[in-house]
Order: sequence, then structure tokens, then C-alpha cells
Amino acid sequence: MIDIQNVSKWYGSFQVLTECTTHVSKGDVMVVCGPSGSGKSTLIKTVNGLEPFQKGQILVDGVSVGDSKTNLPKLRSHIGMVFQNFELFPHLSIRRNLTLGQVKVLGRSEEEAMERGLKYLDRVGLLSQKDKFPGQLSGGQQQRVAIARALSMDPIAMLFDEPTSALDPEMINEVLDVMVGLAQEGMTMMVVTHEMGFAKKVANRVVFMDKGCIVEDCTKEEFFGSPRSERARDFLAKIIH
Repeated sequence: MIDIQNVSKWYGSFQVLTECTTHVSKGDVMVVCGPSGSGKSTLIKTVNGLEPFQKGQILVDGVSVGDSKTNLPKLRSHIGMVFQNFELFPHLSIRRNLTLGQVKVLGRSEEEAMERGLKYLDRVGLLSQKDKFPGQLSGGQQQRVAIARALSMDPIAMLFDEPTSALDPEMINEVLDVMVGLAQEGMTMMVVTHEMGFAKKVANRVVFMDKGCIVEDCTKEEFFGSPRSERARDFLAKIIH
């Protein structure tokens, strides 16, 4: 589903990604973890072209992300993206947040878009909030709306960029519960997170990054049971405790 081959990226003279290679198969739940500044968010944003890269190749369902001829808006319409800070439209109601992309990008009728949007709003447990505005919801509720909005576009895969890091501790589980449900339903997911409990529960693959490099790429059993690198062992010792 997602094939990342020898991807490198620079900001000016600073190299933020170095020869990163990994793949996500259909139905995989991959957790990308590592210390702050390791390149996790940059890597996930290269997958749908939000961050350009200078070297290597990324294929999403066979389509080359870095090819200048690729229609990136069309590609992005097939890949759900959930950001750290929700990125809802503050001046639009929840129902309008859910339908706008479907109408403008997918060409759906308002009626069909509303039906699908409310279906997924119900899926994340927030149907009763459909007429409110984002500012009237808690952070956890806003993030669940963001997930519902992404799902209403019928994505072939979902990307999550630290979806719980802006939330109060009490709200984290309500978002993680939705993500666990998606994973159990077979959604292909790539998740940048520090939530190791989530990784242990639903991930089948873990990528550990440090200083722009992929240091570990293995099953969750290998990662939590016997990580090969000293850097990963050190990271786990700090984060688990």
C-alpha cells in the first residue's frame, strides 16, 4: 500500500531524513516512534506529498508521490490525514467540516456527503454534536471529528501525526479508542505516536527513528521484546517507565 524507498530530505544544508526505507502493506498498523526531532512527522508527511523530498521514491497504491506528473490533490483525497492540532475549519459547523471536502474534492452531492459524514460522526460517538462549531468541543472531541472527516473521504489508508499530543491526558483514551477500533476493522494505518500502550495493543509493525534514520523496522514483539539497537533500548527504558 505504501512503499518508501531510500528517501532523503534536506532543509537547506540540514538533512532531516537519511535513506529511509520501509513499507506498509494493506491492513498493516505501523507505529512510527522515536525521540523529538528524529524525523517521524517529516517522514509521514512525505507519504502524501505535504513535505517534498529530494531523493528516493514513495509509492502509494502504485502511484509515485514524488513524480511531477502526479496529481497530488487527487492522491491526498485517497489518504486520510489526522494532524496534531485537529485542523478543523473553525468558522464552519461540524456537519460542514464533514461535507466540504467530499463535495469539493470528490464531487459528491450535499445530500450524499451529509449522509456519509454523519455516519462517521456517529461512528466516533459524536452525532449529537453535528450542529456545533469546533470551538464548542473539547480537544478530544475535535480530534474525533477530524478522524470522522478523514474517514468520510473513503481513504485507502490513514496517516496519523501525533494525534494525541495536543490533548489533555483525560482525553487521550477517547481518541485512541477510535483508532483501536479502526485498526481492528482492518484499516491500513501509519501512526506517529508516543503512546506505547497503543503500539503494544494494535500495531503489527514498529519503526523506530533517530536523527532522521530508521534504526529499527520490525514486529512489535521484536521491538518491545528485544530491540536490536542500543538507542531503541535506551528510548524504551525511558518511555516505558
